[in-house]
This record gives sequence, structure tokens and C-alpha cells, in this order.
Amino acid sequence: MIKKKAQRIKLVIFDVDGVLTDGLLNYGPEGELFKQFNVKDGVGIKLLQQQGVHVAVITAKDSKPLYQRMKDLSVQYFYPGCNNKKEAFADLLELLSLEAEEVAYVGDDVIDLPVMARVGLSIAVKDAHVFVKKNADYISVAKGGQGVAREVADLILDAQFDLDKLYSLMAAGQKGDIVQ
Repeated sequence: MIKKKAQRIKLVIFDVDGVLTDGLLNYGPEGELFKQFNVKDGVGIKLLQQQGVHVAVITAKDSKPLYQRMKDLSVQYFYPGCNNKKEAFADLLELLSLEAEEVAYVGDDVIDLPVMARVGLSIAVKDAHVFVKKNADYISVAKGGQGVAREVADLILDAQFDLDKLYSLMAAGQKGDIVQ
């Protein structure tokens, strides 16, 4: 059932804190925020983009490190400081002319549930809130910040392509370089 849902996905939306990061907020002595991202997630996001799957990030937080990471990964659809994720989701559907069933959403907490309830494939990270996991189609093996985006990319790409063949072509230099 998960594979069938993943076959239809044309857009993956990620939350940030607790999904692309471990959810911890680290502040320096001057009050600056530090965020730690996993390079495996960067590869996963790039793989999705290279294979024609759109990537969006919707997050309630807003920070300079987050802007830099989204720029580094060429994430075109970025909604920082977003207090209404349903509104951002509706905007993406209209902007990309997609149906809700063609979207996957990866979240970790109850703020993600309004969108997760509407998408074709809802994914909770391993260490998500218990209520979020109860309402997800798939629960990742990885915890937030520990390769969730890469796991999701492999799940979706494996459903849509021959993943071994895709990786073999990449290893042979036939599918372009991945920037982490």
C-alpha cells in the first residue's frame, strides 16, 4: 500500500525542526541560533529534485542557517515562519497544479497533522509524537535529523524507478553530481 501511494508522489513537503534537524535548538552566547543538518538528507533532497519530484519546506521557525541550507539545496518552495501550514499546502497545490494525493508530507508533531491528514502519503519520523505516528501512513526508521529525508527519497524513488539501476547510473557518472 505504501509503495502504491509513493508511486503517485510529485511533491514532498518537509517540516524542519524534528524532521530535517533533531529538534534541538542551540543558542550561542550572543543569542545566535545554530542548526545542524544531515548531509544524507541533502543528498535525498537533491535526488528527488533530479528525478523530477518537487521539494518544499514548510516550517514555523525562521533563521539564517535555515535560509542558507535551503539555498544550498536549491529548495525553491520554502515557507519559513509559517503559522498556517494548511494555507501553504493549498498554495503549493495551486502553484504546482497538483492533487493532494500527489503529495507526501513528513512531520513530527501535532502542528503537522492538518496537512498530513490531506496528503496522499503522510510520513512521521521515528521519534515523532505518538499521536502523529498513529495518524501516519509510514513511520521512518530514522529519527529526526538522522537521515529521514534520504530515507523518504529512497522510499519514493524506489516506488517510481528501479533504484538499483538509478544508483548504478549515478555511480557511472550518467545522472549528474549530487551536492550535499
